[in-house]
Amino acid sequence: MAIRTIREMGDPVLNKISKEVKEITPRVQDLIDDMYETMYEANGVGLAAVQVGVLKRIVVIDTTGDDPILLINPRIVEVSGEQTGNEACLSVPGKTGSVTRPNYVKVIAQDEELNEFEIEGEELLARALIHEIEHLDGHLFVEKVDGPLMDVEMVEEEERVK
Repeated sequence: MAIRTIREMGDPVLNKISKEVKEITPRVQDLIDDMYETMYEANGVGLAAVQVGVLKRIVVIDTTGDDPILLINPRIVEVSGEQTGNEACLSVPGKTGSVTRPNYVKVIAQDEELNEFEIEGEELLARALIHEIEHLDGHLFVEKVDGPLMDVEMVEEEERVK
C-alpha cells in the first residue's frame, strides 16, 4: 500500500468524467488499498479515485473511522429531504463552505467482486456519498457553495467560541 498524491482544485483531471470499472485487476485492488490509506492519512471521510489522478468509478468512504465503505461504479437512484452544512474536500485543502444537499440518498454500487449492492445514507453519510459520487462526474463541492469559501481554521475557531 502507498500514500498517493491528492490532486487539488485547478488540476484538470478533477473535471473529467471517470470510467466504469469492468474488472478487478491486481492494479485496481492496489488502487483501492492505496485510496483507503491515502484517505485515512489525510484525515478525510471520503476519497474518489479521480482525486488521486485515476479516472475510475471508485469511491471509499468512512464517516465513523471504523466502518469503511467501498463503492465501485456507484450511481444515485433516490434522494429526499434537505440538509445544509459546512462541507470540505481533500482536493480543496483548508477551505470549507455551506452546501445544501439531500438528507437521504440511496445508491446502487458494486463491491470488490463486482456484485451489485444497495446502500442508503442519511445526514453525514448522505452528504459524503453524494459528494464523492459527484467527483466521478468531474464536479467539486465548490460549485454548490452558498456564499464564500472560508478557511477551515476560522470556522473551527468560531465553533469553539460558541
